[in-house]
Amino acid sequence: MSTTSLTPALPAAGGFAPGLLPPLLPAPSPAPQAPERSIAGSRRKHAALAVLSALAAMVLFSALAFHGYVAWVIAHPYVPALYSNPQTAQGLAYSDVSFPSKSGRTTVHGWYIPAAAGAGADAPSVRTVVFSHGYGANREETWVPMYELAALLNRLHYNVFMFDYGYASSGVRSPATGGMEESQQLLAAVSYARSQGADEVVVWGFSMGAGTALQAALQTDATDRIDAMLLDSLFLPSSDSLFNNVRQYMNLPKYPSLPIIEWMLPFFTGVNFNQLPVDRVMETTYDMPLFIMHGSADAIASVDTAKHVAAGQFNSLSREWIVEGGQHEMLFRTRPKEYIQRAALFLSQVDTARKSAATAAA
Repeated sequence: MSTTSLTPALPAAGGFAPGLLPPLLPAPSPAPQAPERSIAGSRRKHAALAVLSALAAMVLFSALAFHGYVAWVIAHPYVPALYSNPQTAQGLAYSDVSFPSKSGRTTVHGWYIPAAAGAGADAPSVRTVVFSHGYGANREETWVPMYELAALLNRLHYNVFMFDYGYASSGVRSPATGGMEESQQLLAAVSYARSQGADEVVVWGFSMGAGTALQAALQTDATDRIDAMLLDSLFLPSSDSLFNNVRQYMNLPKYPSLPIIEWMLPFFTGVNFNQLPVDRVMETTYDMPLFIMHGSADAIASVDTAKHVAAGQFNSLSREWIVEGGQHEMLFRTRPKEYIQRAALFLSQVDTARKSAATAAA
């Protein structure tokens, strides 16, 4: 008789006996639930941070966009179209001319006005004055005014060349570069004057056009030699002068506005302010005579700059004229008779010196 064991058989290793459940693990404890108020507060905090971040980004973008616009306007100043010409304005015969700048990167457009023939002066003139207009103006620069000076020089038997810098060009306009490319345009204008038979070329510069003339004079050679310069309201493009001029139109803090504008300008001009030879201009003793004219009340270009440059000149014909109470580029209008007398005397002395040198060399 078989005996049935009441003790169940042990499961095989690694398995469970048929019909038996595996040992149950203790159930995990439920995670503690955060109070509803804490969750809502956390969400509000994250939303507030997101809004603040968005506002900060918008403010930063707006500030950069605004300063970028200022930099663009500096590089592309508004200049009105030409409204007249030498024939219409003063009855002066002229020729429209154009040629590449010395660098070849831009084109110069201008008017060449031959000297008037007078008693004892029937031969073509060998003396030419090249006008170098200021920033924000074109060759007409009415507040100087150019046409009246051109007529005066024409009667004194000077040829006159009036032209536009690239940012004021009557053709394709190019950005203002603080004198970097403008000096190449001026040197091309001087070279053109010499190609027309000029033995004596004088540059008459106004404001930044005067500063550009000094930059150009650092780079002359035999084909674009400058014999003398008249510099009215001398302006040199530096960080301080840039900010001072911006402040004439809008009340911006110097920091961080100035560093931002300086950083952005190369994107529009291709020129960094550190590339401009302002320090070299300030410390150079030029071979040719300079007549520096400046107003003591000039709010755009510091009279100290004019005095510093004048103090470094040792040519016997160089001189300075500080007009008490004179304002930027308003010296002609303030003292018209004295302005003309002083300018004519300087030109006469330069011409006499040239003739004496030619006689001595013969």
